[in-house]
Amino acid sequence: MADTATRTMIRTRGRKAFAAFGGARSGTRHPLVATAMVLPLAALLVVVFGGWDAVVTQASSVGVMLGR
Repeated sequence: MADTATRTMIRTRGRKAFAAFGGARSGTRHPLVATAMVLPLAALLVVVFGGWDAVVTQASSVGVMLGR
């Protein structure tokens, strides 16, 4: 019985924390909006870490795996 009460309390705290960080919103984000949000960070990471070569290498590897 005590185990069930503990789990319920933990679940309630988790839901409150989720709602506090905007988790209560419903609906989906348009793919173009999501892309516009991610691209600046992706560009920054490519510049900072010099990841362009890695992106090209991974893309070519995926292309080879797909048979192109």
